Amino acid sequence: MLVRSGILAVVFEQNPRPYGKIEDGLPRWHTKLRRKEYDHINTRLSRDGVHFVPLTKVGRDIELASLVREWGFSAVVLAHGAWRDRPLPIDGAEAFIGKGLVYQNAFIHWFNHFVERRYDGPDYAIPDGAIVVGGGLASIDVMKVLQIELVRRALAARGIDEEMRRLEFDGIPSVLGGHGLSWERLGLEGATLYYRRRIEDMPLTDIPADVDDDKRRKLQSVRRRILQKAMRKYCFAVQPLRLPVGLLTDGDRLVGLRFQCTHVENAVPVPIEGELESVRAPLVVSSIGSVPEPMPGITQDGLLYDYVDAELGRLEGYDTVFSTGNVVTGKGNILVSRKHSVGVTKHVIHDYLGMPNGAKDRVALVDAVHRRPALSPARLEGLLARVRGRQQAVGYDGDFETWIEDVTPPDFE
Repeated sequence: MLVRSGILAVVFEQNPRPYGKIEDGLPRWHTKLRRKEYDHINTRLSRDGVHFVPLTKVGRDIELASLVREWGFSAVVLAHGAWRDRPLPIDGAEAFIGKGLVYQNAFIHWFNHFVERRYDGPDYAIPDGAIVVGGGLASIDVMKVLQIELVRRALAARGIDEEMRRLEFDGIPSVLGGHGLSWERLGLEGATLYYRRRIEDMPLTDIPADVDDDKRRKLQSVRRRILQKAMRKYCFAVQPLRLPVGLLTDGDRLVGLRFQCTHVENAVPVPIEGELESVRAPLVVSSIGSVPEPMPGITQDGLLYDYVDAELGRLEGYDTVFSTGNVVTGKGNILVSRKHSVGVTKHVIHDYLGMPNGAKDRVALVDAVHRRPALSPARLEGLLARVRGRQQAVGYDGDFETWIEDVTPPDFE
């Protein structure tokens, strides 16, 4: 959108590849969708007028204040997503990460990459009887990973090599039936999802705030049906009305959680006094949402950035900075992030930089740019010199297609 309006764009990317949560957060059974999004991103970043800078994390390799105030950009758009898991709200839980507790983002990253020959990250065993704390669509993906990998390994122990994508597409009972087996015959307990509200409160489909009671009940029924279908297809259990309040430990390991039973009043889970339940489990996966990583120079309101304008992602003290996508929305949905990005970018182009809607001829563009102080040729060259310096520092020579080919493993999915 920027380069179509005649605006030079520089894209700083923290990883070697610019695919973000399409690569690391969208489970790899979404083969066609992932490939489609890779192609979209490649097409955009290989356009003339876009300068790609990989292996560069703002706040680590370049300070935000320096990027905004010293490099010389007319505007800076933060579109770095939400990579930090919302902490499990139990005192002391963080001490058990990797010792019986794993968070959703790390878990899905492992699932998406552990099959690659070059993978050298953490490895997660998939024990029977794991529990997941969550309730949204992302937690259903976690349940599916647990169940699919559990079944694959149980079948492998019987000499059967089963494909992950067939288990995801056809469902566990169907695939087992093809081998003359059943869930019961495998003798597995399976994973259980714990949710603090009712099943019909799970955000598995959106319910607008202004719908009438009849429509709300119908949409809640849809939520219940979505969950029930997933439970049948992947053989997992759900325990609603359970709020995690304590840890069960054995030495330096987490071996389960203590839950407070709840009931729901006006969509709020209310603890039931005296009703507690201890659940032992060999693995706890927390899937209660993602938040932005803290960045030096940005104040926070709790776990989120403290925006002075939440719609446009404006930050106190940074007049030229905007934010877009799920760093603002907190939702991992691709379409929601894209819609928000389009809205913010239109504002940057037309309302902030003053580029006219639909302007195509060069005279109109030049006239529009003059509404804002233009970069002098010397300042523009200075900015591009900084960009080229950072590209050279990370070994990027400006050829996007060759770079992507070089940094992509042959077995990358």
